Amino acid sequence: MLRLDGTLVAKTRRERLSAEIQEFHKKTGIAPGLAVVLVGDDPASQVYVKNKIKTCEQVGIKSFASFLPAATTEEQLLSKVRELNQDKNVHGILVQLPLPKHIHEEKILDVLDPRKDPDGLTAANLGLFWSGRTRVAPCTPTGVMKILEHFKIPIAGKRAVVVGRSNIVGRPMAHHLTNANATVTVVHSKTPDVSSITRDADIVVVAAGKERFLGKLDFKKGVVVIDVGMHRPQTGSFAGKLCGDVRYEELEGWAIAATPVPGGVGPMTIQMLMENTLQLAKLANS
Repeated sequence: MLRLDGTLVAKTRRERLSAEIQEFHKKTGIAPGLAVVLVGDDPASQVYVKNKIKTCEQVGIKSFASFLPAATTEEQLLSKVRELNQDKNVHGILVQLPLPKHIHEEKILDVLDPRKDPDGLTAANLGLFWSGRTRVAPCTPTGVMKILEHFKIPIAGKRAVVVGRSNIVGRPMAHHLTNANATVTVVHSKTPDVSSITRDADIVVVAAGKERFLGKLDFKKGVVVIDVGMHRPQTGSFAGKLCGDVRYEELEGWAIAATPVPGGVGPMTIQMLMENTLQLAKLANS
């Protein structure tokens, strides 16, 4: 089974990105800036935020981190986003999701300036993405496409299934795959017998948000599996360890290729965030 190593792909792209950022800074005197806002103490989110700050340092992007307690009110977070909207040193604002349940994600995204939205999740940027006039595309699904491209996984004419329908991953992932000429089916929590559909697919992207949800018998032999999940279970054999939505160890000798967790999609999500931040800095400068 081919290990679709997102860390390797990200490293390859990161070297090129670092050179682009240096050249941009040399020409304009501007250092791209990314503000990361984390509310609460979700373990997976903490891992992502830590890695995002570290990657900023590696490629030459200024990072501005705000760690807010879980009790932060919706209005306090809105005020923070409005403040960052006005900061000329900040070209990208990332409010780490998921947010605590008392804060409405849509309200935060509605206040976020689309010109400073490196995740590509505001209504304005999603609208541009759907209409083929992309400013910046959602990071995780775009990162998945770059992994498939790097390892030369054929997409055109293939049957693809996306498990999950969120605006963060599922829906834009289906859009990307459709644009790459796959025949795409989206399944979700209300789909009866998900496995009967995933077993018919050549490519399956799993973004179910359920730890170790699918395994060998949920896929056909020779499948390509992309695992977008990221969990740190508190109990069971994976307690305290990072794992995904797929039981990766079952795929050896069955799948033709698969992404591991960690080291698969996660590093590419961060890489696309960096690339999008530079893109927004360039647009702001023009």
